[in-house]
Amino acid sequence: METEKLRILREILGHERKSNEERLFGCPYCDHHKSKLSVNIKKNVYKCWVCDSRGSNIYHLVRKFGAYKHRQAWLQFEEEIDYSSFEELFGKKEEVEQTIPLPTEYISLANKKFPPTGFMARKYLKERGISKEEIIWWKIGYCSSGEYENRIIIPSFNENGDVNYFISRSYNGGYPKYKNPPVDRDVVFNDLFIDWTDDITLVEGIFDAIVAGSNSIPLLGSILRMDSRLFQKIVKTGASVYMALDPDAERKSLEIIKNFLTYDVELYKVDIHPYKDVGEMSRDEFKERKKKATRMNFDKVLQQSILV
Repeated sequence: METEKLRILREILGHERKSNEERLFGCPYCDHHKSKLSVNIKKNVYKCWVCDSRGSNIYHLVRKFGAYKHRQAWLQFEEEIDYSSFEELFGKKEEVEQTIPLPTEYISLANKKFPPTGFMARKYLKERGISKEEIIWWKIGYCSSGEYENRIIIPSFNENGDVNYFISRSYNGGYPKYKNPPVDRDVVFNDLFIDWTDDITLVEGIFDAIVAGSNSIPLLGSILRMDSRLFQKIVKTGASVYMALDPDAERKSLEIIKNFLTYDVELYKVDIHPYKDVGEMSRDEFKERKKKATRMNFDKVLQQSILV
């Protein structure tokens, strides 16, 4: 098994040199000219002696820098995780997730043709820079009558394809701006379409998520409890996380980051300044900010907490 894992790492990171029980590769995080990424396959840990990138699960490296075939090959050698132990870990028993109906008046804007009542809704989305492709991806619709009259509707689907929540946003200046269903918000928004083998971007609102890209999840606020479904799923899947919360939620963001680091989640913090939120940014600018995101550790959390 160790030989096969080493073969996979060589395909991803190139050839290495041996130092006792460790293998020294070129670091893909800092791209230092010397082999400074120390990997111990037996202990399942890695650390770069230059940029201090580190982790207690080598699969983080495989998932981030390898191809699909590498991820699949590596997972063949991983031991099965006992998810039942997470009940004790997080202090919350697994419950049946809620499913709810969309408003009966909901009309999809993803269709080529829609009623004349949808032109105002479509105009609003166009003014926000939301493309037809994004309308289709996020299954965006609207209501022209009923409880959610003159509102954009953006549904969320659980991993089984059932609606578990939806966002309702006025497109004609109506009050309140948002009017969401009176149900539990403890959901993984659009779990059905999330690739858990890729990086996850966490943002506050749905329009932030649209800008941040298809593998983004809105927290529906600025708080993420450790016993929430989303927090638990990220820890269970071992997904890498990019945090991109609004600057006015800096303390809350750092608290979430600290909690994730406790469970060895690979985490990056995206700088949003001077914008109020991700939704104000262009898609291209956010991609550039994401490329320059800061890899977080406990020391950096402490440093940034002092500055807040």
